Amino acid sequence: MTNSTITLAEDLTITRMGYGAMQLAGPGVFGPPKDRDQAIAVLREAVALGVTHIDTSDFYGPTVVNEIIKEALHPYPEDLVLVTKVGARRGDDASWIPDLSPDALRAQVHDNLDHLGLDVLDVVNLRSMAHEGHSEESIAESFTTLAELQQQGLIKHLGLSSVTIPQIREAQAIAPIVTIQNLYNLVNRDDDDVVEYAAEHNIAFASFFPLGGFTPLQSETLAKVAARLDATPQQVALAWLLQRSATSVVIPGTSSLAHLRENVAARDLVLPADAITELDTIGA
Repeated sequence: MTNSTITLAEDLTITRMGYGAMQLAGPGVFGPPKDRDQAIAVLREAVALGVTHIDTSDFYGPTVVNEIIKEALHPYPEDLVLVTKVGARRGDDASWIPDLSPDALRAQVHDNLDHLGLDVLDVVNLRSMAHEGHSEESIAESFTTLAELQQQGLIKHLGLSSVTIPQIREAQAIAPIVTIQNLYNLVNRDDDDVVEYAAEHNIAFASFFPLGGFTPLQSETLAKVAARLDATPQQVALAWLLQRSATSVVIPGTSSLAHLRENVAARDLVLPADAITELDTIGA
């Protein structure tokens, strides 16, 4: 079973198979979902299936997803870890607006606390940039703001999103980090170096868009391997990520109960060496 748990700190253990809650908002991750009851059912089923790692943010909706999580799961199971992120806000036109100023970050942390119904956040990732591409700009001021909120007891653990190794090292000089969340999947392997760095330092590497996100993964090789293993291409792509490194975790998102169960089943799929060799050619 590839879905071992991973212990990242004395008080932080998560399942490597997580759940990303982004798709529980409306189209474009904006506004309410078409079926709120279904969204609640998906969250409860994820927990029932043994997932203890849910990824969210107050800018999903905005506020909508966190409010649904609270309605579905509060009071939260003792072993459930909610990982949120800050560093952006939403425009009235559903645009994503980076906002890493200290005042904005403090407000975002308090908004996450309020809408999730928590006194302290388990993990907060500082998102440095938009989904695509990286910046080498310093994140010291922004990360220091989160470290101060951690010292005040509002955050247990810190992480980063959409970052490079120099930015990771810059943050580590300020406070320990337990998670890195970057764009990475079977096809997009630009961050191989970050995956390796995370494994060396026992930091969870959470691939966002593990199945391609808004443009789902398409590969003839992937389809052939999946057919041979009697699995879906999505399951094979997730299993590949789980076997990619000892600290890889996945947070596939869906608003469908059937897709949720299919995704979670990927934790039991062990890819043979020849399949991995074949799949590795996709992103080469």
